[in-house]
Amino acid sequence: MKYICFLVSIILAIVLLIGCQPVKTSMGDKKTIVVTYSILGSLVKELVGDQADVIISIPNGQDPHEWQPSARDIENINKASLVVCNGLGLESGLTTILTKAKLRGVPVFTATDYITVRHVGAGEGIPAGDPDQAVGAADPHIWTDPLTMQKVVVALNHQLKTELSLNAEAESQRLQEELNGLNQEIQQILSPLAISDRKLVTGHESLGYLAERYDFKLIGAIVPSISTQAGVSASDLAALKILIQENKVKAIFTELGTSAAAAEAIGKETGVKVVELNTHKLPADGQYTTFMKTLVINIVEALK
Repeated sequence: MKYICFLVSIILAIVLLIGCQPVKTSMGDKKTIVVTYSILGSLVKELVGDQADVIISIPNGQDPHEWQPSARDIENINKASLVVCNGLGLESGLTTILTKAKLRGVPVFTATDYITVRHVGAGEGIPAGDPDQAVGAADPHIWTDPLTMQKVVVALNHQLKTELSLNAEAESQRLQEELNGLNQEIQQILSPLAISDRKLVTGHESLGYLAERYDFKLIGAIVPSISTQAGVSASDLAALKILIQENKVKAIFTELGTSAAAAEAIGKETGVKVVELNTHKLPADGQYTTFMKTLVINIVEALK
Protein backbone atom coordinates (compact mmCIF):
# COMPACT_ATOMS: atom_id res chain seq x y z
CA MET A 1 0.00 0.00 0.00
CA LYS A 2 2.84 2.40 0.90
CA TYR A 3 4.47 1.60 -2.45
CA ILE A 4 1.28 2.47 -4.35
CA CYS A 5 0.92 5.77 -2.46
CA PHE A 6 4.56 6.57 -3.21
CA LEU A 7 4.06 5.83 -6.90
CA VAL A 8 0.92 7.99 -7.05
CA SER A 9 2.83 10.83 -5.36
CA ILE A 10 5.58 10.64 -8.01
CA ILE A 11 3.04 10.68 -10.84
CA LEU A 12 1.25 13.69 -9.32
CA ALA A 13 4.56 15.50 -8.96
CA ILE A 14 5.43 14.87 -12.60
CA VAL A 15 2.01 16.12 -13.72
CA LEU A 16 2.38 19.27 -11.63
CA LEU A 17 5.88 19.85 -12.97
CA ILE A 18 4.69 19.53 -16.56
CA GLY A 19 1.78 21.83 -15.83
CA CYS A 20 4.13 24.52 -14.57
CA GLN A 21 6.24 24.48 -17.75
CA PRO A 22 5.51 27.17 -20.35
CA VAL A 23 3.37 25.85 -23.21
CA LYS A 24 5.20 25.77 -26.52
CA THR A 25 3.30 27.42 -29.36
CA SER A 26 3.90 27.68 -33.08
CA MET A 27 3.91 31.48 -32.93
CA GLY A 28 7.68 31.64 -33.16
CA ASP A 29 8.05 28.73 -35.57
CA LYS A 30 9.05 29.36 -39.18
CA LYS A 31 6.19 28.84 -41.62
CA THR A 32 6.36 26.10 -44.26
CA ILE A 33 5.27 26.75 -47.83
CA VAL A 34 4.86 23.79 -50.19
CA VAL A 35 5.13 24.61 -53.90
CA THR A 36 4.10 22.01 -56.43
CA TYR A 37 6.81 22.45 -59.10
CA SER A 38 10.33 23.85 -59.29
CA ILE A 39 10.00 26.79 -61.70
CA LEU A 40 7.16 28.35 -59.69
CA GLY A 41 9.08 27.42 -56.54
CA SER A 42 12.13 29.41 -57.61
CA LEU A 43 10.08 32.63 -57.59
CA VAL A 44 8.41 31.73 -54.29
CA LYS A 45 11.84 31.23 -52.70
CA GLU A 46 12.98 34.63 -53.94
CA LEU A 47 9.80 36.24 -52.64
CA VAL A 48 9.81 34.82 -49.09
CA GLY A 49 13.59 34.67 -48.54
CA ASP A 50 14.40 33.23 -45.12
CA GLN A 51 10.99 34.10 -43.66
CA ALA A 52 9.65 30.62 -44.46
CA ASP A 53 10.84 27.17 -45.42
CA VAL A 54 9.94 26.32 -49.02
CA ILE A 55 9.44 22.68 -50.02
CA ILE A 56 9.13 21.71 -53.70
CA SER A 57 6.90 18.67 -54.32
CA ILE A 58 7.70 17.71 -57.93
CA PRO A 59 11.45 17.14 -58.39
CA ASN A 60 13.13 19.54 -60.80
CA GLY A 61 12.98 18.15 -64.33
CA GLN A 62 10.14 15.68 -63.81
CA ASP A 63 7.03 15.97 -65.95
CA PRO A 64 4.33 17.59 -63.76
CA HIS A 65 1.61 15.97 -65.89
CA GLU A 66 2.82 12.47 -65.01
CA TRP A 67 4.27 12.82 -61.48
CA GLN A 68 2.54 11.04 -58.59
CA PRO A 69 3.06 12.09 -54.93
CA SER A 70 4.56 9.91 -52.20
CA ALA A 71 3.20 9.59 -48.66
CA ARG A 72 5.79 12.18 -47.55
CA ASP A 73 4.61 14.62 -50.24
CA ILE A 74 1.02 14.25 -49.05
CA GLU A 75 2.07 14.74 -45.42
CA ASN A 76 4.00 17.91 -46.34
CA ILE A 77 0.91 19.34 -48.04
CA ASN A 78 -1.39 18.50 -45.13
CA LYS A 79 0.99 20.14 -42.62
CA ALA A 80 1.85 23.20 -44.75
CA SER A 81 1.20 26.76 -43.65
CA LEU A 82 0.44 27.46 -47.31
CA VAL A 83 0.41 25.43 -50.54
CA VAL A 84 1.25 27.17 -53.82
CA CYS A 85 0.10 25.35 -56.94
CA ASN A 86 -0.26 26.10 -60.64
CA GLY A 87 -3.79 24.83 -61.30
CA LEU A 88 -5.61 24.12 -64.59
CA GLY A 89 -4.76 20.44 -64.32
CA LEU A 90 -0.98 20.78 -64.54
CA GLU A 91 -0.44 18.81 -61.31
CA SER A 92 -2.99 16.13 -62.15
CA GLY A 93 -1.56 13.76 -59.54
CA LEU A 94 -2.33 16.27 -56.78
CA THR A 95 -5.88 17.29 -57.68
CA THR A 96 -7.66 15.08 -55.11
CA ILE A 97 -4.99 15.64 -52.45
CA LEU A 98 -5.22 19.42 -52.75
CA THR A 99 -9.02 19.30 -52.58
CA LYS A 100 -8.85 17.26 -49.36
CA ALA A 101 -6.20 19.57 -47.91
CA LYS A 102 -8.45 22.58 -48.51
CA LEU A 103 -11.30 20.80 -46.71
CA ARG A 104 -8.95 20.30 -43.74
CA GLY A 105 -8.29 24.04 -43.69
CA VAL A 106 -4.89 24.15 -45.43
CA PRO A 107 -4.62 27.46 -47.32
CA VAL A 108 -4.00 26.88 -51.04
CA PHE A 109 -2.85 29.59 -53.46
CA THR A 110 -3.59 28.69 -57.10
CA ALA A 111 -1.44 30.78 -59.44
CA THR A 112 -3.74 30.57 -62.45
CA ASP A 113 -6.56 32.18 -60.46
CA TYR A 114 -4.66 35.48 -60.64
CA ILE A 115 -3.61 35.73 -64.29
CA THR A 116 -5.20 36.17 -67.69
CA VAL A 117 -5.50 32.54 -68.71
CA ARG A 118 -4.57 31.77 -72.30
CA HIS A 119 -6.94 29.52 -74.23
CA VAL A 120 -6.21 27.37 -77.27
CA GLY A 121 -7.03 29.33 -80.41
CA ALA A 122 -8.28 28.25 -83.79
CA GLY A 123 -5.58 26.99 -86.13
CA GLU A 124 -2.97 26.49 -83.41
CA GLY A 125 -2.40 22.83 -84.09
CA ILE A 126 -3.77 19.53 -85.27
CA PRO A 127 -7.54 19.04 -84.77
CA ALA A 128 -6.94 15.73 -83.00
CA GLY A 129 -10.14 15.63 -80.96
CA ASP A 130 -8.23 15.78 -77.66
CA PRO A 131 -10.11 18.01 -75.16
CA ASP A 132 -6.85 19.75 -74.21
CA GLN A 133 -6.37 20.77 -77.84
CA ALA A 134 -9.95 21.89 -78.48
CA VAL A 135 -10.41 25.57 -79.23
CA GLY A 136 -11.05 27.32 -75.92
CA ALA A 137 -9.16 24.83 -73.72
CA ALA A 138 -7.26 26.50 -70.84
CA ASP A 139 -3.47 26.41 -71.07
CA PRO A 140 -1.66 25.74 -67.75
CA HIS A 141 1.94 26.44 -68.96
CA ILE A 142 2.07 29.95 -67.54
CA TRP A 143 5.79 30.10 -66.70
CA THR A 144 7.03 30.88 -70.22
CA ASP A 145 5.84 34.49 -69.92
CA PRO A 146 7.63 36.62 -67.29
CA LEU A 147 4.86 39.23 -67.19
CA THR A 148 2.30 36.54 -66.41
CA MET A 149 4.57 35.34 -63.60
CA GLN A 150 4.79 38.93 -62.40
CA LYS A 151 1.03 38.86 -61.76
CA VAL A 152 1.51 35.69 -59.72
CA VAL A 153 4.19 37.39 -57.59
CA VAL A 154 1.92 40.37 -56.85
CA ALA A 155 -1.02 38.16 -55.83
CA LEU A 156 1.12 35.80 -53.76
CA ASN A 157 2.73 38.70 -51.90
CA HIS A 158 -0.75 39.80 -50.83
CA GLN A 159 -1.66 36.29 -49.64
CA LEU A 160 1.61 35.93 -47.71
CA LYS A 161 0.71 39.10 -45.85
CA THR A 162 -2.92 38.25 -45.11
CA GLU A 163 -2.57 34.48 -44.58
CA LEU A 164 0.85 34.12 -42.95
CA SER A 165 1.58 37.67 -41.69
CA LEU A 166 4.81 37.71 -43.73
CA ASN A 167 6.17 41.01 -45.02
CA ALA A 168 7.66 40.42 -48.48
CA GLU A 169 6.88 43.84 -49.93
CA ALA A 170 10.49 44.77 -50.69
CA GLU A 171 11.20 41.43 -52.36
CA SER A 172 7.96 41.67 -54.31
CA GLN A 173 8.94 45.07 -55.71
CA ARG A 174 12.42 43.80 -56.58
CA LEU A 175 11.02 40.71 -58.29
CA GLN A 176 8.51 42.74 -60.29
CA GLU A 177 11.31 44.97 -61.57
CA GLU A 178 13.45 41.91 -62.33
CA LEU A 179 10.64 40.33 -64.36
CA ASN A 180 10.07 43.59 -66.25
CA GLY A 181 13.78 43.66 -67.05
CA LEU A 182 13.68 40.02 -68.13
CA ASN A 183 10.81 40.76 -70.52
CA GLN A 184 12.82 43.59 -72.11
CA GLU A 185 15.91 41.41 -72.37
CA ILE A 186 13.91 38.65 -74.07
CA GLN A 187 12.62 41.17 -76.59
CA GLN A 188 16.22 42.15 -77.36
CA ILE A 189 17.28 38.51 -77.73
CA LEU A 190 14.38 37.94 -80.14
CA SER A 191 14.96 41.11 -82.17
CA PRO A 192 17.16 39.44 -84.85
CA LEU A 193 14.44 36.83 -85.47
CA ALA A 194 11.98 37.92 -88.14
CA ILE A 195 8.28 37.61 -87.34
CA SER A 196 7.94 35.35 -90.39
CA ASP A 197 10.38 32.90 -88.77
CA ARG A 198 8.62 32.80 -85.39
CA LYS A 199 6.86 29.50 -85.98
CA LEU A 200 6.80 26.80 -83.31
CA VAL A 201 6.44 23.05 -83.56
CA THR A 202 7.03 21.53 -80.12
CA GLY A 203 6.81 18.26 -78.22
CA HIS A 204 3.42 19.28 -76.83
CA GLU A 205 1.59 22.59 -76.58
CA SER A 206 3.79 24.08 -73.87
CA LEU A 207 4.88 27.45 -75.30
CA GLY A 208 1.53 29.16 -75.76
CA TYR A 209 2.17 31.98 -73.29
CA LEU A 210 5.59 32.70 -74.80
CA ALA A 211 4.04 32.64 -78.27
CA GLU A 212 1.30 35.06 -77.29
CA ARG A 213 3.68 37.49 -75.60
CA TYR A 214 6.39 37.51 -78.28
CA ASP A 215 4.50 37.13 -81.57
CA PHE A 216 5.16 33.47 -82.34
CA LYS A 217 2.77 31.31 -84.33
CA LEU A 218 1.92 27.88 -82.94
CA ILE A 219 1.99 25.48 -85.88
CA GLY A 220 1.47 22.21 -84.04
CA ALA A 221 2.85 19.63 -81.63
CA ILE A 222 4.05 16.04 -81.82
CA VAL A 223 1.63 15.29 -78.99
CA PRO A 224 -1.35 17.41 -80.08
CA SER A 225 -2.32 18.27 -76.54
CA ILE A 226 -1.53 20.56 -73.63
CA SER A 227 -0.78 17.44 -71.56
CA THR A 228 2.03 14.98 -72.30
CA GLN A 229 -0.29 12.15 -71.26
CA ALA A 230 -2.06 12.20 -74.63
CA GLY A 231 -1.07 9.71 -77.30
CA VAL A 232 0.57 10.17 -80.68
CA SER A 233 -1.23 8.72 -83.71
CA ALA A 234 -0.02 8.17 -87.27
CA SER A 235 -2.77 10.45 -88.57
CA ASP A 236 -1.70 13.24 -86.17
CA LEU A 237 1.91 12.97 -87.36
CA ALA A 238 0.83 12.97 -90.99
CA ALA A 239 -1.21 16.12 -90.42
CA LEU A 240 1.72 17.73 -88.58
CA LYS A 241 4.07 16.89 -91.47
CA ILE A 242 1.81 18.81 -93.85
CA LEU A 243 1.67 21.82 -91.48
CA ILE A 244 5.47 21.87 -91.16
CA GLN A 245 5.94 21.84 -94.92
CA GLU A 246 3.21 24.38 -95.68
CA ASN A 247 4.52 26.83 -93.08
CA LYS A 248 8.22 26.30 -93.97
CA VAL A 249 9.07 25.58 -90.33
CA LYS A 250 12.81 25.72 -89.62
CA ALA A 251 13.02 23.54 -86.49
CA ILE A 252 11.07 20.92 -84.58
CA PHE A 253 11.53 21.24 -80.83
CA THR A 254 11.43 18.11 -78.72
CA GLU A 255 11.04 18.39 -74.94
CA LEU A 256 10.28 16.60 -71.69
CA GLY A 257 7.52 14.02 -71.93
CA THR A 258 7.40 13.69 -75.71
CA SER A 259 8.65 10.97 -78.02
CA ALA A 260 12.17 11.62 -79.29
CA ALA A 261 11.69 8.82 -81.80
CA ALA A 262 8.55 10.45 -83.22
CA ALA A 263 10.36 13.80 -83.44
CA GLU A 264 13.32 12.27 -85.27
CA ALA A 265 11.02 10.42 -87.66
CA ILE A 266 9.03 13.51 -88.64
CA GLY A 267 12.23 15.56 -88.82
CA LYS A 268 13.70 13.03 -91.26
CA GLU A 269 10.55 12.97 -93.39
CA THR A 270 10.32 16.76 -93.63
CA GLY A 271 14.04 17.52 -93.77
CA VAL A 272 13.68 19.82 -90.72
CA LYS A 273 16.22 19.73 -87.89
CA VAL A 274 15.16 18.49 -84.47
CA VAL A 275 16.33 20.54 -81.48
CA GLU A 276 15.97 19.53 -77.84
CA LEU A 277 14.37 22.28 -75.77
CA ASN A 278 14.19 22.58 -71.99
CA THR A 279 10.72 23.86 -71.11
CA HIS A 280 10.22 22.34 -67.63
CA LYS A 281 13.54 22.28 -65.78
CA LEU A 282 15.44 24.92 -63.83
CA PRO A 283 19.14 25.33 -64.69
CA ALA A 284 21.97 24.62 -62.25
CA ASP A 285 21.74 28.06 -60.63
CA GLY A 286 18.03 27.55 -59.86
CA GLN A 287 17.09 30.95 -61.31
CA TYR A 288 13.95 31.62 -63.30
CA THR A 289 15.66 34.42 -65.26
CA THR A 290 18.42 32.05 -66.40
CA PHE A 291 15.83 29.45 -67.37
CA MET A 292 13.89 31.90 -69.55
CA LYS A 293 16.90 33.47 -71.25
CA THR A 294 18.36 30.05 -72.07
CA LEU A 295 15.02 28.90 -73.46
CA VAL A 296 14.66 31.93 -75.72
CA ILE A 297 18.29 31.88 -76.88
CA ASN A 298 17.93 28.22 -77.90
CA ILE A 299 14.75 28.98 -79.83
CA VAL A 300 16.38 31.90 -81.67
CA GLU A 301 19.49 29.90 -82.53
CA ALA A 302 17.35 27.12 -84.00
CA LEU A 303 15.03 29.36 -86.03
CA LYS A 304 17.17 32.17 -87.42
